Amino acid sequence: MGNIQVTIQRVLKNKNTVTIIGVIVIMALLYFGYKAQIDSKVNPISVPVARETIQPKTLITSDMVDYVDVAPVVLGDNVIQYDTEIIGKYSNYNTVIPEGSMFYNETVVSADELPDSSFVKVKEGEVVYNFPVDMDSTYGNSIFPGNKIDIYMKAEADNGQIMVGKLIENIEVLDVKDSSGQHVFENSSENRVPAYLIFGVNSEINILLRKASYMSSFAVELFPVPHGGTVDNSGSTEVSTQYLKDFINANTVSIPEETPTPSASTSPTDDNADDNTANQSDERENN
Repeated sequence: MGNIQVTIQRVLKNKNTVTIIGVIVIMALLYFGYKAQIDSKVNPISVPVARETIQPKTLITSDMVDYVDVAPVVLGDNVIQYDTEIIGKYSNYNTVIPEGSMFYNETVVSADELPDSSFVKVKEGEVVYNFPVDMDSTYGNSIFPGNKIDIYMKAEADNGQIMVGKLIENIEVLDVKDSSGQHVFENSSENRVPAYLIFGVNSEINILLRKASYMSSFAVELFPVPHGGTVDNSGSTEVSTQYLKDFINANTVSIPEETPTPSASTSPTDDNADDNTANQSDERENN
């Protein structure tokens, strides 16, 4: 036992031996540490993927989810790795999840987070307008959300003359919906027919368009005209033809908004007068 201790002490006192042992220990630590890091990146893990193509605003159930083994090194920070964060939630309103695709944080939302995109995009100070259209007036379903359009008006004057002109210009289409209120372009597996263009306008233009839409006695028709690719889309939404605006206002009535006035409070004098009247009536009955 004593000889072993003496031998160890002699070895440790030898600087060359200590250096060699230190280098070996450091290299071993580096090797095993590097190997552990590589293994954590390349050893496959099971991640959920879509078993079928999932359309927007669809409730994701367990039978829509499959699993594949993927090396962690290819996974981004926004990839969902656990099915508990997917099943029971919805595909986002603007997302189609292809078959075989992984699930990402921005493509899966809860029911409370699922907005109606057309209302979300309405600017402050504007109101939503649903403009009636059909397949013909949308040029074969060729007006998309984000397009700029002008609203033209056709009407018949008292003398029988037909007038046609641009009423409103530079309207941005926020959404296109069918007669059931579904987004026309959100579902790639259904052929939905456009029924409404959804956009936002200020209150003045909203009232003007509403008035025009009710002027059936003047054979008024409103129809959209999309901007072409070379048209400047930077302009603001505004009335284009003053003559048409004057024609609408001349044949309709604007009802101003009234501010309710507070009801007059009953004064003590009135209360006393009511009491005196009641007392006089009682005295007459007693007499």
